[in-house]
Amino acid sequence: MASSSGNSSGSTQIHHSGSDDGMMDQRKRKRMESNRESARRSRMRKQKHMDDLMNQANNLKNNNAQILTTIDVTTQRFVQIEAENSVLRAQVSELSQRLDSLNEILNYINTSTNCTTSQCTNGLFEFDFVDNPWNMMYLNQPTIMPSTADMVGY
Repeated sequence: MASSSGNSSGSTQIHHSGSDDGMMDQRKRKRMESNRESARRSRMRKQKHMDDLMNQANNLKNNNAQILTTIDVTTQRFVQIEAENSVLRAQVSELSQRLDSLNEILNYINTSTNCTTSQCTNGLFEFDFVDNPWNMMYLNQPTIMPSTADMVGY
């Protein structure tokens, strides 16, 4: 009888071992399922993060392209304005030289004390255009009088 009781206790041990193995398999399956789900969520997070980074990169590329376009337009406008300023500076220089020359002529006329009838016509000094052709330059030139705004800049 001792051997039969040994068999019955052995079978219950095997039975418990089989039950334990089933529990272990069930736990392993649950753990594997949980790990798979966790890995799936991790892949989804990584994919979403990658998509967000790609969107951000595309937005930055678009912003850079707009900024470069704005810089190009601004640079072209700057070059145009710089050219206009250069022309205006040259005109200011030329007009200043003309004004200085006219003022010198006026001063010469006003300070001339040896005005005879052959040199003067109605109180104005008559230039010798044959001997000094540079005086011709001022014949048809309009008189330039600086405005108050022009004088403030000097």
